Order: sequence, then structure tokens, then C-alpha cells
Amino acid sequence: MYSKVKVAPSILSADFSAMGAAVREIERAGADLIHCDVMDGSFVEPITFGGQMVKNIRKLTDLPLDVHLMIEHPKTQIKFFADAGADIITVHYEACKKISPTYLEEALKLIRSHGVKCGVVVNPDTPAENIYGVMELCDMVLVMSVFPGYGGQKFIPSSLENIKKVREYAASIGKGDMDIEIDGGVTCSNAAEIRAAGATVLVAGSAVFGASDKAAAISAIRGDN
Repeated sequence: MYSKVKVAPSILSADFSAMGAAVREIERAGADLIHCDVMDGSFVEPITFGGQMVKNIRKLTDLPLDVHLMIEHPKTQIKFFADAGADIITVHYEACKKISPTYLEEALKLIRSHGVKCGVVVNPDTPAENIYGVMELCDMVLVMSVFPGYGGQKFIPSSLENIKKVREYAASIGKGDMDIEIDGGVTCSNAAEIRAAGATVLVAGSAVFGASDKAAAISAIRGDN
């Protein structure tokens, strides 16, 4: 059986002017990881933050920092985020394939060379089969359930099929306990079907940061009894 379900609140939904307080609050509320959405204004329209933000957050918490690079040339930034204290760095299949057929594999190996866990991200309209070739290198696969770029989007139900396919393929290569993360539109209402599809790391932004009781929201998303 695969690993226990974890919740990774996305600091994209936090108040950037009070990031320290936000990080401490979600840690007290029971977060398992902290999801850091890095956007470059090119691969996606918005610009969020860089390695300095991750470095500052690292000083505030011992929780694993889950850095999601939504950027055009991830290899150029990997060292910065590794040095900043990232515990896992994920890169987009779609960004890497535009550069060269081998770029994704090179990026994953580069992340590993810095002693950091690595993962590949797949967009909702990209077949899960496209990433099978690199899954043996990965510690985690991130399935997008919205199109990357903006928080607060609605969950795309067809993403559940990508989760199931990734889960089945992971089991077929002897990585049945691999973490499969889902990002986008996760709520207390749809978390059960997401977990049932095989996701083990649920990224939640507004569902956590917008909740009056963040501990209750995290517990509901995780499926605690």
C-alpha cells in the first residue's frame, strides 16, 4: 500500500505581507508539507517569488518544503532552490519538452545531484503516459488538476484519470509507495474522491488559508477519522 495521505498548503494563497505568521499558523494546524509555487511570468503569466522567499521560509519551519517550478528553464534555477532549503523540487514536463527531448531527465538528475528529492509535473491536458519514461527517477509525481498560473481555479475532474494511471504505472515498476501529488481546486468536498484515485499529497490553497478553522480544513482534506 502507498504512503499515508499528506496535506501541503500552498503559500500562494497566504498573505505575503505576513508570510512568517502564515507559515507558523499552518504548521500549528497540522500541515505535512509547505507547497511553494514558483512562477516566472513566462511559462505562466504571473510572477510569484524566487529562492529568497524559500530561504526565508526555511528559517521558520522544519516542515518539508515542496517547491513547484512553473518556469521555462528549470535547470538554471535548481541550485538556487536547493541551496535555499527545498526538500523536493518538481519540474514541468511541458516546459522541459520544449527545450530538448533529454532536458527533463537532465533536470531530474540535476535536482538529485544536490541531495534533493525530485519530481515531474504534468498538466491536465497532457497524457500521463508522456511521463512514464522518467518515473523511475522520481520521488514524486505532481498531477495538475487546474492549468498552472492562478490560484482559486475549479478542479478539473478528468485529472482523476491521470492520478489513477500514474498510480497504476508506479505500481508496475515497483514504486507502489511513490507519492502522487495533486494541485488545483482541492477542497474538503472533493478530497475523498481524490484520495480514492490514489493521490497521497494534496495541495490546498484557498481551502486552507480561506478557512476559519485551518486545522479542521487540513484534517478534512487528509481524511482523518
